[in-house]
Amino acid sequence: MVQVLSGIAYDCDVLVVGGGIVGLSTAYAITRGAPGTRVVVLEKEAGPARHQTGRNSGVIHSGIYYKPGSLKARYAVRGAAEMVKFCAEYGIAHAVTGKLIVATERSELPRLHGLVQRGRENGIPVRELGAAQIADYEPEVEGLAAIHVGTTGVCDFVGVARQLAEASGAEIRYGAEVRRIDRRPELGVALQTVAGDVVRARVLVNCAGLHCDEIARMTGDDPEMRIVPFRGEYYTLARPELVRGLVYPVPDPAFPFLGVHLTRGIDGGVHIGPNAVPALAREGYDWRTVRPRELGTTLAWPGSWQIARRHWRYGTGELRRSVSRRAFTTAVRRLLPAVTPDDLVPSAAGVRAQAVLRDGTLVDDFLIREGPRAVHVLNAPSPAATASLPIGREVARRALEALRSA
Repeated sequence: MVQVLSGIAYDCDVLVVGGGIVGLSTAYAITRGAPGTRVVVLEKEAGPARHQTGRNSGVIHSGIYYKPGSLKARYAVRGAAEMVKFCAEYGIAHAVTGKLIVATERSELPRLHGLVQRGRENGIPVRELGAAQIADYEPEVEGLAAIHVGTTGVCDFVGVARQLAEASGAEIRYGAEVRRIDRRPELGVALQTVAGDVVRARVLVNCAGLHCDEIARMTGDDPEMRIVPFRGEYYTLARPELVRGLVYPVPDPAFPFLGVHLTRGIDGGVHIGPNAVPALAREGYDWRTVRPRELGTTLAWPGSWQIARRHWRYGTGELRRSVSRRAFTTAVRRLLPAVTPDDLVPSAAGVRAQAVLRDGTLVDDFLIREGPRAVHVLNAPSPAATASLPIGREVARRALEALRSA
């Protein structure tokens, strides 16, 4: 343990672990909400937003998918508007493009109509389209029916993270990987990095994403969940003129994943994906990356086996699309019939930090828990980047309350 707390001055008031968009938004919210609060952010990589923030489709989500009243719904709707405003204020590349959600089978029509109702309950403008009207938005896309969601957009989330770091005034330390944590409720928290540096703080905020459960356990708190990493693989469309904007399938209600979709990014390129396959490491961006300790942790968690037992058919299809470009193309052609295997150029993958409970439940909403002098963000999947500003304020509120109590 790090025996350095008693009688030694603090290096900061709040120590944030994780330099992704949620950690940096939290630092930004703390310094804006309580000027003079000393904040240090530790990030193990050489720069911000190297994992989930920088390896997604760059979509500003509207909030249409999420259960009314849930944190996801509230934060996504609010966060989408705030994100557009933030990007405009700081000159960060963004565009409000709108998107189509397309039903390609009759069995999907009731779910599509359900999304219309959910969107209206969440205060999101939605337009219903017949098959012939789809071509008004996307001439190459085919389906039985669709809805158009006007508040969806795209932006440069890495640029947002950099701006949050700069505007927060917090001290950002890169290349600072956590090795040990000593938390004493009567004194505070001391953290030692792999390089041997020690940082002493009154309160710890855990925004470590793919490693958040490990940081919680280092702190001495039982997160009662484990991160099970799922890799999402993307392709770039060689003929980007086939897609004008954003096109999504009707999601499967059994999974918190949105399925393979088409995204025209701020650079004009079109990304296709992601699928969802088990990753063999928490930062396992391809099948060659295997970390036995991390894989062993996943396999030792009972919830991982419950997922496999319940959803093996779905998982088999995802694995087949991972190893076969032709199978992936078949899935894409449901929305975009003109696409061919030669149109798909492999692109960078991402890994989703999915919180899984012991019984195999995939945690669907944001999950924030507290311990003595600590706040842990234990599940912040999509739309976390979209909702990062309101999420940051909520985490900051809890951190400042812990600071006042301390």
